[in-house]
Amino acid sequence: MPRRPRICPAGMPQHVIQRGNNRQECFQDLADRATYATYLSRYQREFQVDIHAWVLMSNHTHLLVTPNVDGALSSLMKAVGQRYAQYYNHKYDRTGTLWEGRFKSCLVDTDQYFLQCQRYIELNPVKAGMVEYAGDYQWSSYNCHAYGMRSGMHTPHDCYLNFQPDAERRFISYRSFVASPSPDGMDEQIHYAAISGKPLGSEKFRERIKAKFGDF
Repeated sequence: MPRRPRICPAGMPQHVIQRGNNRQECFQDLADRATYATYLSRYQREFQVDIHAWVLMSNHTHLLVTPNVDGALSSLMKAVGQRYAQYYNHKYDRTGTLWEGRFKSCLVDTDQYFLQCQRYIELNPVKAGMVEYAGDYQWSSYNCHAYGMRSGMHTPHDCYLNFQPDAERRFISYRSFVASPSPDGMDEQIHYAAISGKPLGSEKFRERIKAKFGDF
């Protein structure tokens, strides 16, 4: 059965998941995560992809991005994936596949769903029991949004910037937002959309995407 073409239009946010092969670890220490982040920062500039949110877990990554050029997301993930796999295989004297096939991704509706997806990504370490509080995890975008920490690869989305006009109030509001419960079924909806490739959003959004790009 032929693979379904990936839809990577410019200007539309996407939630991206890249897993280690057979769910094996792809980051074993801090240096591994720092190296991956370096490649991500380098290639997102080269391929013109804005990164709004991210988390580097032990065996997978989540990104919330907006490509500024058609097809740029695939170019970014290919470059980062290949370069990091070379580094990892050399460091740990291994061969073979590091990643679980193609990355997973879905288009994200900016109306009501974007910030929900961003929160979902940044709470991954908490839900996995790695930390008690999202701000305690170094390898995510949470502290950029909650405290204004600077990162060279971070481009805040308008959905976040419009949260509050004043930066300090925005940080406070965002921390409160992340600490509040997600709407019923939202986390499951976000996960299903990313794994299946179906658009994450309202029925109206999904119909609009179907009319423009065809069925998913």
